[in-house]
Amino acid sequence: MRLISIDEYNPKLMQLARPIFDKHRRVLLGAGRTIHPSYLEKLGALDIRYLFVEDAISFGITMEEMVDTPTWMEAIDALKNTYRAVEENQEFPIREIQRQVVTLVDEVAKRKAIFLVPTSSLTEDLREYAHAVNVALISLQLAKKLGISQKQLKELALGCLLHDIGKAIKEETQHHARSGFEYLRKIREVSLLSAHVAYQHHEAIDGSGKPRGLEEKEIHELAQICALGNVYDHAISRDGLPPHEAMEYIMTKSDTWFTAELISLFVQQVPSYIPGTKVRLNNGRTAIVTKILRNLQRPYIRYLDSEEEVSLGDCHTLLIAEVLNG
Repeated sequence: MRLISIDEYNPKLMQLARPIFDKHRRVLLGAGRTIHPSYLEKLGALDIRYLFVEDAISFGITMEEMVDTPTWMEAIDALKNTYRAVEENQEFPIREIQRQVVTLVDEVAKRKAIFLVPTSSLTEDLREYAHAVNVALISLQLAKKLGISQKQLKELALGCLLHDIGKAIKEETQHHARSGFEYLRKIREVSLLSAHVAYQHHEAIDGSGKPRGLEEKEIHELAQICALGNVYDHAISRDGLPPHEAMEYIMTKSDTWFTAELISLFVQQVPSYIPGTKVRLNNGRTAIVTKILRNLQRPYIRYLDSEEEVSLGDCHTLLIAEVLNG
């Protein structure tokens, strides 16, 4: 299995590896199907930009580090219901969100790494909710290495899931982070830490952030993690950057938006090349990334001309020179 741009899809060589859903979580196209060119145009009209496919070169690649589709979609659906409740001034569905928090914390705990599904693999009306789920996932991946308690992990996940909830408040007249904080702090079951994660997710350590222009130690460490997750998911989902370019972009924000220590943690915990990525190595040969075991930045690759599999962690002179499309 591998993730490709919809423009790279070849119906003669590929079939879907994961279903495509509409805004009601109904399956538009199921796994194992080929996509007729006319339907491919319809998916393009829905602005679906990425597909998971199976083809000859990705045979045997499982992408186990990616949260399974039902779990991801359930969390997205729960957030959609939550936003609707806020928009319609109904009772806040805290129990439903808390259940998702527990599930996501457990999902991240059992994986060495987390690969995010770009939100642009979904129809546009689900992306806001999928973005919040992705921010929670990547933030938990970073935070679990800090040795913080399960309680704080759950508070972080809750704050990440609800970091943009201010956008659902109809009478919002100020920055959505402030509106969200004012709303969340009135909910008894939402801790002040979770509310501050949402409040501070657009702050930057150099004081250039919003809504209060906080600096360095004024920003909670877990809010900084949420902020980084927010920027990273926007980079790979909204802006369409491949993970290695999104990594480079994040690194340019060291000591301006984020602390050098947080950037270092990010580099250690988030892979630049996910399984299924086609690459050219510095020896001129073409390969595909197959798995990540020990070193997140030095994956296993399989040469396409010989099917020989090599660990870049064991071959220190071998480098990925280029990411390839198609």
